[in-house]
Amino acid sequence: MTRSLADIRNIGIIAHIDAGKTTVTERMLFYANAIHRPGNVDDGTTTTDFDPEEQQRGITIYAACVTFPWKGKTINLIDTPGHVDFTAEVERSLRVLDGAVVVFSAREGVEAQSETVWRQADKYKVPRLAFINKLDREGADFTGTLEEIRNRLGSNAVPIQIPIGQGPPHFKDAFRGIIDLIEMKQMTFVQQALGKEIVVSDIPEEMQLEAEDYRRQMLEELFSFNDELASLVLEESPVPPDLVRKVLREATLSARLNPVLCGSALDYQGIQPLLDAVTLYLPSPADVPPVEGHDPAKPDKKLVRNPDPEEPFCGLVFKVLADDHGELHFVRVYSGRLKAQSRVYNPRVDKKENCTQLRHIQADRREPWPVSDVEAGDIVGIIGLKASVTGDTLCDPKDVIALESITFPETVISMAIEPESTADRKKLADKLEMLKRQDPTFRATTNEETGQTLISGMGELHLEIIKNRLLRDFKLNVKVREPRVSYRETVEKAATATGECHRVQAGTTLSADVTIRLEPYPEGEKPVTVESELPIETLPIISAAVNEVLAEQGQGRAFPLIRVKITALSATCGETEPNEIAFRAAAADAFRKALDAAGPVLLEPIMKLEVVVPDEYVGDIVGDLQQRRAIITGTNTRGKNSVLEAEVPLANLFGYVGAVRSLSQGRASPSMEPRSYAAAPADVRDQFLNW
Repeated sequence: MTRSLADIRNIGIIAHIDAGKTTVTERMLFYANAIHRPGNVDDGTTTTDFDPEEQQRGITIYAACVTFPWKGKTINLIDTPGHVDFTAEVERSLRVLDGAVVVFSAREGVEAQSETVWRQADKYKVPRLAFINKLDREGADFTGTLEEIRNRLGSNAVPIQIPIGQGPPHFKDAFRGIIDLIEMKQMTFVQQALGKEIVVSDIPEEMQLEAEDYRRQMLEELFSFNDELASLVLEESPVPPDLVRKVLREATLSARLNPVLCGSALDYQGIQPLLDAVTLYLPSPADVPPVEGHDPAKPDKKLVRNPDPEEPFCGLVFKVLADDHGELHFVRVYSGRLKAQSRVYNPRVDKKENCTQLRHIQADRREPWPVSDVEAGDIVGIIGLKASVTGDTLCDPKDVIALESITFPETVISMAIEPESTADRKKLADKLEMLKRQDPTFRATTNEETGQTLISGMGELHLEIIKNRLLRDFKLNVKVREPRVSYRETVEKAATATGECHRVQAGTTLSADVTIRLEPYPEGEKPVTVESELPIETLPIISAAVNEVLAEQGQGRAFPLIRVKITALSATCGETEPNEIAFRAAAADAFRKALDAAGPVLLEPIMKLEVVVPDEYVGDIVGDLQQRRAIITGTNTRGKNSVLEAEVPLANLFGYVGAVRSLSQGRASPSMEPRSYAAAPADVRDQFLNW
């Protein structure tokens, strides 16, 4: 199966919830003839929302991958969730994608989760297009949404299309087509043919000046990217469409510009030009830099793999689909070739894994669509892997490399769950383990003393979905208790302490003194940072001692410790020979003493909340937020609505969605995402810690 890398597009559809991502995906599949009849989100008939929970709620929960052809190109597309509780699905998808289409609702504009997914795309340096959707809705505002994309996201957003009219069909100036600013032609989509027939004609006279103004702005933005285009503009000579597309592609690939397109996916308008833009402006695997990794045996030794089938194989597991039929691992192949019935090496677990079958992924379809081999640039499903999980590298056993893994946010909410009968306890444990392998933001732990099982996730909806899956898919009768917040602890002040170890063990005298400094530390990649002012070989010993104490129960720490820096200052062994066991015990003793001296601080998770609400309900919403210990950080307007931005403790937001809709007669729309951890007030602290 030899394909040119230049003919592959690995893209994602990302957006805020209800912006229309899944409908855009469904229309793409329809126009590419990958499906015969377009599905509908409200009817639960879309290809990528295949889970019963998705169909019932009308939202995307699980990232789904589909493959289809478009004008000689192969598009591997991942439809991602828009709800913040499932943001990890976006994170792991963007980690392996080359480009993205960001969908915005013309009525709601740039919403909270729009900012989050845009930042995630920035993090992975993913080139992207913007698609302003829902121009057929009342309140649609193309220009306002465009300005929000520029101002709130810091994007150099350049329209290459503009709408003809805005609003629903009964409006006098209803949305009825688009103007292509590159060809300077009008495009209308025949509704009786479900948009498959496109009529290209001259621009209406009443739109001519506006179209020329937008085209002039587009060429001015492209002016600095290409000398030939600049010369033609200065000479006031015609600029060939192919040259415009060439410069647009170069600027998009270098992330200096984001082309903006428009349409209405539900109304079958604007999707084919969007597909054309995907192939024209978003990168192929050959356009992205070589993937970087390191030698597992020598972490300081950097390695690279070019997107070349002739290089040694390497790929990254970015999703595991686990159910009673087995596990299907989604893998992005970065280099080399992979054949079915071959063996690959996983450096994290230091094991070889069997690739029994390779399959092209089409949403949830498990019927046979096997392939014999895949090459660099492909996204493939692998059956047969046992030990591999999300974020693991798979590579050639003879040429080992470890790629950067995928990091996920910490859970913020937990609840207790237990089976109704002891007979189901083992089955529950097995299913929770399966769900943990599938969802890297889901945690399940059992208290050894009480036997109580706690499940943790990213929000109320996340845990509700897990609970429903246990009941519906796995036929488990389980009881759950009210969710609880996942608090954390840090220290109040810096403290220095010396730990000792002076004892005789198996006839050997163990003697050591270790002094450490413990201090509050800003947020970083690791919750607890360990450093040493001593020779480098002491660092693993100190780290092991710290981890040992953190793993102990009954140390007076009610919650996991974060934002702490530990520095080893001195280590002596008296007159005895240096002994690792003695140093480790002394370091653990010093850490315990320093923790006590530094004083504990309880941290509670703070959520960033955005509420879009009609003006007449603002007072009621603000009053309710103040009762929830909210800090209002900003207010602005979006169309006819007000937008309230606030930071609120998660503990005060349980049931908030229902409450805010009750206060606004269902007209307010809240969205939230984890913001940070902050010191809890004394009344909250005293509920948990015996201080």
